[in-house]
Formats: sequence, structure tokens, C-alpha cells
Amino acid sequence: MVTGVGMAAAAALRTAPVLAEHFDVLVLRAGESRDRRGGTGTVEDFADEALAVLDAAGHADGHLYGLSFGGMVAQEFALRHPARVRSLVLGATSAGGAMRVPPEPAAADFIRRRPGLPPEEALWASVPYSYSQRTRRRHGQRIGQDVAARMRAPVDPVVHRFQRDAATAHDAAGRLHELDLPTLVVHGDEDLMVPVANAFSLQHAIPGAELLLLPEAAHMYPTDEPEADRRIVSFLLEQPASRSRRTASGTDRAAPA
Repeated sequence: MVTGVGMAAAAALRTAPVLAEHFDVLVLRAGESRDRRGGTGTVEDFADEALAVLDAAGHADGHLYGLSFGGMVAQEFALRHPARVRSLVLGATSAGGAMRVPPEPAAADFIRRRPGLPPEEALWASVPYSYSQRTRRRHGQRIGQDVAARMRAPVDPVVHRFQRDAATAHDAAGRLHELDLPTLVVHGDEDLMVPVANAFSLQHAIPGAELLLLPEAAHMYPTDEPEADRRIVSFLLEQPASRSRRTASGTDRAAPA
């Protein structure tokens, strides 16, 4: 599972335990291992970072689940390393380029202002743009849990800048037709950060992709609709248990994740 380093990273805390009931789970917040003293990062860099995580764990391949910015990284990973991906889940994300549908105006304004806010204030200020109305009205304790989780691992401003710059430059629109693997696109219909039109574009661009549209859910759909994780697990369990592959030298790689 690949997330960004912003608020959406908290979703992994809810999702990973559900996935772990059936799978060996590796979670990466894309960019957090980068040198924080300077430099830049691209989606391609982050995809290579994810590959290094998979290699370090000794897995030949695995199901790949990218959420928010992590979904952009997952697209690039699958395009660059298709032999390492058994199935692909793209949550609350965009193809970028000509297919990108920008955030709602208020959300776009918040995204511009967020870097100048203190960390905790930025997290609370993101709530109206990250969660559905139903969650904000009825399940405030879940939001509090997410904010507390992110405060335990605050975002490094430099790494966040890497992510913002990489997300702006991301463009897989003209290449997604190359993907030939089971794909599930997941999106909340109240998402203001990445409008739901991006999900329809991804579904149409990726051959055979399925769409799981979640009513009354927003960008943080694992918090808004916990059942989404169960439905994602069901999709993954429908896929082949393994896709045996060999390296260019012909030797078998390690077991799949």
C-alpha cells in the first residue's frame, strides 16, 4: 500500500489491518525516506522507492494499492514494472496530464495555503475538504483518531514539497492503455480534493478497469466508509494467488506478497 505523506497517510492505519487479515502488507508513505536536506522528487523516483521496498521484503510481486498521491505512484510503478504487479487498486487519485480534473475551488485555495499553516492547524483545517458531511456530523471521533495519528508522525515540510511538485508534474494519461492487469478504481462521490470525475477517467483509460464508487464518502474514504476496505479485499481475493515470473537471468524470485 502506497500513500502520500499528507492527511491521506492516516488511511493506512485503518486499511492495513484489514488487508493483513489475508495478505502480507507493506506500507510506504511515498517520499518519507528521501533526503530532507534538499533536492527534488518525481513520481518516477517514488515508484523506484516502492520497488526498493518490495525488493527489500523479498517479494517477487504483489497486489499494489495506491491512495491519493500514492495512487499516482502506483500508476507509475505498474507502468514501469508490470511484471511485479498482480493487481492494481487506485484510490482517490488522478491520471494527471490532460485527464486531470482539478480540486474544487475552495479545496484548491486550501491546498495553496496549507504549507504556511502550523502542522496541527493544517490537519484540522483540512477536515472539511477531506471527509464527507456524514462523517463530520456523526463520526467525529474517527476524524480525531486520524488527526492524532498524523500528529504522532508529523509531515516534514520538505518532503511535502517533494510530493506537491511531483503530483503537479504527474502525467500518465497517455500511457494507461498499456496496463494489462486487474484494476479497481475506488473513489468517494463527495471528494473535493480529487473530484470524482478523475475516477471515471481512470476507469475509461485502463482496459477492463472496475469502478467502486462510494456514496457519502470523500477523499478520506477509508474513514468515511470502512466497508470500502472489505470490498477492496474481496477484489484482491478474486485475483490469482500468484503469478510466477522469472528475472532476466531466469532465476526464480522470492514469494509474492
